[in-house]
Amino acid sequence: MTEPGADFKPVTDLVAGLLAGVEDAQLAAPTPCEEYRVGHLVDHFLGLTLAFTAAARGERGPYNDTPPAAPSAEPPADWRPLLAERLQTLADAWAEPSAWDGDATAGGVTFPAAIMGLVGLNEVAVHGWDLAKATGQPYDLDPAAITTLTAFVAQDADDQEARNGIYAPPVQPAPDATPQDRFIALTGRNPGWTP
Repeated sequence: MTEPGADFKPVTDLVAGLLAGVEDAQLAAPTPCEEYRVGHLVDHFLGLTLAFTAAARGERGPYNDTPPAAPSAEPPADWRPLLAERLQTLADAWAEPSAWDGDATAGGVTFPAAIMGLVGLNEVAVHGWDLAKATGQPYDLDPAAITTLTAFVAQDADDQEARNGIYAPPVQPAPDATPQDRFIALTGRNPGWTP
């Protein structure tokens, strides 16, 4: 059994802290993830938390054996407490050392669990940034998460073919960009994005 990989909790707690600040009227607002409105993003979060929790537990089933369905623009009415609970469960699942052993499946794709954990953490961190930007809320990722995820995303920064369907080409950050902005730019997002 390996030592646990990256700590999800600072990131999941940060995202959970955004939920009360999302107004119902903002569910139709645009996000930095061009194909998603805020409602789509929330629904995507509801699904990805289930998929990556199942991946951490080594489970196979409807949450992770097939590619995710297109998210709905209208998440369920109780999405705030539901997503907060799922984010906590996700962090708890990846806190188990065994989650990082062997292989793990999410979205119909199987990777070594040590890689899948980073894919899941990256999903939460980047889409959390999307949600914060779209709803005008502050968002400051944990420095350890920024370091880990920057190294993870940078692996394919020069191989757009490998990034297709995942990221747009990296954006050139400003010379004085923060580490978080540099990370976000690597994902093909404009750190200065505004609605």
